[in-house]
Amino acid sequence: MAENKTGPTNASVKQFLLGVEDPQQRRDLKKIAAMMHRATGKRARMWGPGIVGYGSYHYRYETGREGDFLITGYAPRKQAMAIYILPGFERFGTLMGKLGKHKTGKSCLYIKRLADVDEKVLEQLIREAVKYMRKHYDTK
Repeated sequence: MAENKTGPTNASVKQFLLGVEDPQQRRDLKKIAAMMHRATGKRARMWGPGIVGYGSYHYRYETGREGDFLITGYAPRKQAMAIYILPGFERFGTLMGKLGKHKTGKSCLYIKRLADVDEKVLEQLIREAVKYMRKHYDTK
């Protein structure tokens, strides 16, 4: 059975963030990191070479495939910051409507800069997503 390509590593989160070229993005990521720490109570950890994650959960698909992944996290990208909201966005319609300028993928929220969104709404979204993950999965 195939292993998940993105797993926790011992790489330095601090060193990774020092490599983010855009100083505004670095400042924004520090604020997002604080939100995630408050929501999870966990320390940041590198997942693969480019994702900073908080906590972990165990998943098991009907196919039998299973593994572990971060509960929430972020990844700096050239075009936008990716924020991992693992339950997806369907159940968070009210919050998403109040968030501000963003795009979404299946479980990724993309924002160009923190100033484009309501920070309090973003933090509430992260908290609610973490709460959902803890209720529905075996988390650490």
